[in-house]
Amino acid sequence: MVEFGGWDMPVQYPAGTMTEHLRTRTHAGLFDVSHMGEIDVRGPDAIPFVNRLTSNDATKLIDGQAQYSALTTPEGTVIDDLLVYRCAADRLLLVVNAGTTEKDWDWITSHRSDDNVELSNVSAEYCQIALQGPDALSILQKLTAVPLAGIKYYHFTEGEVDDVRSIVSRTGYTGEDGFEVYADADKAEELWNKILDAGNFGTEDGVLPCGLAARNTLRLEAGMCLYGHEIDETTTLLEANLGWITKLDKGDFIGRERLAKQKEEGIRRRLIGFEVTDRGIARDGQDVLIDGQRVGRVTSGSPAPFLKKNIGMAYVPVESAGAGGAIEIDVRGRRVGAEIVPLPFYKRPKT
Repeated sequence: MVEFGGWDMPVQYPAGTMTEHLRTRTHAGLFDVSHMGEIDVRGPDAIPFVNRLTSNDATKLIDGQAQYSALTTPEGTVIDDLLVYRCAADRLLLVVNAGTTEKDWDWITSHRSDDNVELSNVSAEYCQIALQGPDALSILQKLTAVPLAGIKYYHFTEGEVDDVRSIVSRTGYTGEDGFEVYADADKAEELWNKILDAGNFGTEDGVLPCGLAARNTLRLEAGMCLYGHEIDETTTLLEANLGWITKLDKGDFIGRERLAKQKEEGIRRRLIGFEVTDRGIARDGQDVLIDGQRVGRVTSGSPAPFLKKNIGMAYVPVESAGAGGAIEIDVRGRRVGAEIVPLPFYKRPKT
């Protein structure tokens, strides 16, 4: 157990990170992500207000749909990445990172002017249980009458899971199909245990509880950014390959002018993925070298349990960011070779 974003969180359970990771890829993993923050935005101006603060286009959402987005600074850098859920035309639910919840809340409330909105930090009211993997649908379906197969990716519905009123969202942070269940905070233990039972926990192919370490290696294989590593207030969305959530044509939003200028002039560095080609493991914070010169640092680095490779992400000059390029990682004073490869490292088979 470790402190994480103000919470006491499990790094791993008895099965271990490797087993948790592989079980999620092949069957199902269960994650308690109740540490995530939730901010409720209600009122006639809910959508235009959120649209002004975030990079994606919230006006394109329909009821029951979610989108990945970012809170941006005037410089086009990232306050936080988040999910925006449209519950109704006058109600959005923002799901933010645990370690940045208070910062996000202060940022959002400080930009309320004449907007007709009511803002509430409801983080303490929710638990969030994420069931991920190829067997996630069949396991969760045992506990709900909600037709889960009909929920599209990045859509959600409200219904009961084991008689607990819940929001059921087809989203996740592992690269696998799966669901995130939001319910009243005092229902977390009940939902957790019922899902473990429904998933035949304790059997060879049963669901496994998973900790922070497996959550990190799964998202890294899937090429997903982690706030404080790939994105923060020093990195722009365009540098982080997040132009797809940067809707410059939607109208004005915080950071739009700077991002539009950067897009026109071109970025100077880009987030890349790499595979280690020598013996060694790249770790977060280690220097990246090209032709012997330090050009950046590893933002995330780890063994990839499913791919059976050592992988990582880093920022390098854009002229050196092409797939197939050679870089070196300074691993405790030893230069370890690596090759730039396309992201994501892993993409689940389509069914």
